[in-house]
Amino acid sequence: MTAQLSPPSAAACPGCLAAPAEAVRPIPEDVQIALSLPTIHCQACISKVERTLNAYPGIESARVNLTLKRAMIQAEPEVQARDLIPVLEGIGFEAHELDAGALSATQNDKVGRDLLMRLAVAGFASMNVMLLSVSVWAGATDATRDMFHWISAMITLPAIAFSAQPFFRNAWSALRVRQLNMDVPIVLAIVLTLVTSLWETSLSGEHAYFDAALTLTFLLLIGRYLDYRTRAVARSAAEELAALEVPRAIRVVDGVEEEVAVSALEVGDLILVRPGGRMPVDGEIILGQSELDRSLLTGETLPVFAEPGLAVNAGEVNLTGPLTIRAAAVGQDTSLHRMADLVAIAESGRSRYTSLADSAAKLYAPGVHILSALSFVGWYLYSGDFRVALNIAAAVLIITCPCALGLAVPAVTTAASGRLFRRGMLIKHATALERLAEVDTVVFDKTGTLTAGTPELVNLGEHGRQDLAIALALAEGSSHPLSVSVTRSARVAGIKPADVSDIREVPGFGTEGLLRGQRVRLGRAAWTGADQGTQTSAWLAVGDRAPTAFLFTDALRPGAEEAVQGLQAAGKSVLLISGDTTGAVSDLAGRLGIKDWVAEALPEEKADRVQSLAQEGRKVLMVGDGLNDTAALAAAHVSISPASALDAARVASDIVLLGSDLSPISDACDTAVRATKRIRENFRIATLYNVIAVPLAVVGLATPLIAALAMSSSSITVSLNALRLR
Repeated sequence: MTAQLSPPSAAACPGCLAAPAEAVRPIPEDVQIALSLPTIHCQACISKVERTLNAYPGIESARVNLTLKRAMIQAEPEVQARDLIPVLEGIGFEAHELDAGALSATQNDKVGRDLLMRLAVAGFASMNVMLLSVSVWAGATDATRDMFHWISAMITLPAIAFSAQPFFRNAWSALRVRQLNMDVPIVLAIVLTLVTSLWETSLSGEHAYFDAALTLTFLLLIGRYLDYRTRAVARSAAEELAALEVPRAIRVVDGVEEEVAVSALEVGDLILVRPGGRMPVDGEIILGQSELDRSLLTGETLPVFAEPGLAVNAGEVNLTGPLTIRAAAVGQDTSLHRMADLVAIAESGRSRYTSLADSAAKLYAPGVHILSALSFVGWYLYSGDFRVALNIAAAVLIITCPCALGLAVPAVTTAASGRLFRRGMLIKHATALERLAEVDTVVFDKTGTLTAGTPELVNLGEHGRQDLAIALALAEGSSHPLSVSVTRSARVAGIKPADVSDIREVPGFGTEGLLRGQRVRLGRAAWTGADQGTQTSAWLAVGDRAPTAFLFTDALRPGAEEAVQGLQAAGKSVLLISGDTTGAVSDLAGRLGIKDWVAEALPEEKADRVQSLAQEGRKVLMVGDGLNDTAALAAAHVSISPASALDAARVASDIVLLGSDLSPISDACDTAVRATKRIRENFRIATLYNVIAVPLAVVGLATPLIAALAMSSSSITVSLNALRLR
């Protein structure tokens, strides 16, 4: 049957991809099963899934994570994932097995909890030290003042040692390679502030800066935590591909079937792939006929007729009939692993992007250090008092410390992320907005991105009710994507199935049966005696009558036209790069007004095209959803994938489109430009603050109260400016 690809039936899980590299391990007393649940979306879904799983015999516990759309199950050894998937499908949830071992490193959100704990400690400590400082500011002298200073020191030193560790680590990482970042002046200011305050306290001096050091740490940790919260859990796309690999296959030895770990397969082994399963290795079909769904790997909308002699690749879905293949490439040599390698290489290139904050640090940090050093030298030469000179140098560092700069970026990205989230877009990467603002070229995938990826019957009204009744009866006997489309459309039109008997599906061809002694068929053109046209179609043959065609098209995603027109109106170049056939890609490009398009592109060719555009100086936004898009998504300057995309594509992307509507993409580009403008404004506000505050510090007028008020006012100003995005 000629078909336009849609997601296969539930049995065709994206989990059955390829072999993990690790060896087979003995099964422990209790096993952990990981299931991907892409269709859950609310607390009610979680409750339903957990209640169903916990009621299943042999399961000790089941917990669902809505953010990751994943269930982690502790079960007895006899419970297998393949037993649970039909159970969940029975209550309306799609489920795919994941490799629990490969996901172990991403289960706990340790970074977020760690930052929150450090923020809480710094905030609690700063409040207590501020209370102690009130007495000093009110005029406490001599022993009373010294006592308050020593108590403040005992609170501040352990609090700073714990809370400021992120800044210490980042500063050391930069200095170790002889670089400067925003954390270097922060750490220098904190350390010098503590040393000066301890020295002043030991000499019974009037001024100590413990409250300023803690307030600085607290405010900067707020910025660091805001920055962290704007991103989803960032995992490697290559790691997610490995997690999708299910480590089992059916090997045929002397006619006997045995289930083995895919890592145990060798070149030359015979492997049985049942309908709905994925190819675990690269190889060649030696027995059986069926159709292959290659959409996730190549983007092709038409299933490929499979027969002996056809080469297959790991990850392709077997649709209708059992196939026996001879393995030609296993493990790290399969096409799926080569794709994972492409993703890993492309991701490493993106990490070289320099954020606006880091760019500002390269100019800001040396200036602050030089100014503080000149203040020390000038005051020492003027007064001859080392203590006075050191105090003023410390005050300069405190008042010029980049608290406002530290908040400038996360305050804006948090406001922009909130705006985009309300439009249905989730920002994952810390620098995604900055990179999105630079985009001048947008590359779209076709199947599942600009189109819904499901066939839609377009000529229902051209058929009589009797033909529709026969077609419905035959279509209900198959789970083929085109049969499902016929069934859905006929049912909506109120058609009832004809009394067709002896219905059977012929793998790779279609469905046939008997109607009042006449042979009726619904399937491929050649099988029904028709001539294949250029459009996706299924043909109905009734007895000796000429076959009639049911024509299908791939429906556009909502907002696809608006997104393309909005991007073109903003002056951006729009390209369509797809693995689908030339006719299908050309037709879609014409419907959307896209002049530059490429058809039948392999995953490597997609990534190469994106990289060649980058070499031409173009800033590319890639929008895609399939395994064949992951390398291109990772290679692009910035990338977006729909929430319906495969996990690996979502992980490789910087931004996830939560709904099915594509129209927010053009608005996201506009918001990114405005956000970047606000960030630059915040940098200018911080610079103006320094121009006003620095002279006060240099001439010796920056008391701890002035320093604390100045830092707080600058932080509030940049935060209010960021809120203008909302």
